[in-house]
Amino acid sequence: MGYSLCILGCGTMGIAVLSGVLDSLEHPSTKILNGSAKWESHTPGTLTPVGPPDASVPTRFLACVSRTESAAKLKKIFSALGPLGASVEVLASRNVEAVQAADVVILCCKPQLAHTILVEAGMKEALEGKLMISILAGITMRQLTGWVAPTTRVVRAMPNTPCKIREGMTVVSNLPASDHEETDGAVILKIFSSIGRCRFLEEKHFDACTAL
Repeated sequence: MGYSLCILGCGTMGIAVLSGVLDSLEHPSTKILNGSAKWESHTPGTLTPVGPPDASVPTRFLACVSRTESAAKLKKIFSALGPLGASVEVLASRNVEAVQAADVVILCCKPQLAHTILVEAGMKEALEGKLMISILAGITMRQLTGWVAPTTRVVRAMPNTPCKIREGMTVVSNLPASDHEETDGAVILKIFSSIGRCRFLEEKHFDACTAL
C-alpha cells in the first residue's frame, strides 16, 4: 500500500515538488516500472495503482494553504495535470487535519511561518511517528526537532531553483536512525528525483550548497 503525502504551505516550490511527483507517476520511467502505471480512482484524493503495491509511492495527495483564494488557484493548477492532479485534496487553513491524514509531510511554507505552523494546537500530535521533510532555508534540524515530537522523523532537503523546471539538484540531510530508514530513503529519493537529481549530504554543508 502506498502512503499519503501532504504539502504543508503549498507555494511556488511546493507546487513544483508535487507537480513533479504527480507527473512522474502519470508518466513513469520504463526503466523503473517497466511500462505505464494504471490507476483506479476510489474516494476523492485517492488513486490506487493497479499492480504490486509499493510503500515508497504516494497514493493520496493533500496540499495546504492559508487562504480559500489560494486553494481555488491550486485546484485549477493541479486539475490541469491530469487524473492524478485532479485527485489532489486542497485544504485552506486546515493544516492539522491534513497532517493527521498524511504519512509523509513536506514543509514548504515561508521560513518565518514554520514555528507558528508547527506549534499550532494538535500539530505535534498529528506529526507523531511520521516523516517530515523541511525544504525551508535557514531553519536548522535543531530548530525543527525542537518544535515537533521526538517520534517525528525530521529531514531537511534543499531543492535549488532549477527544480521548478525539473532540472534541479536537491541535497538531503542524513536520515535519522529508525526502523523506517530504508523506506524513508526510498520515499525521499522518489520525491526529489521527480524534479531533478537528489543526493544525501550532512547538514553542515547545506549553506555552501545554497550559495552554489
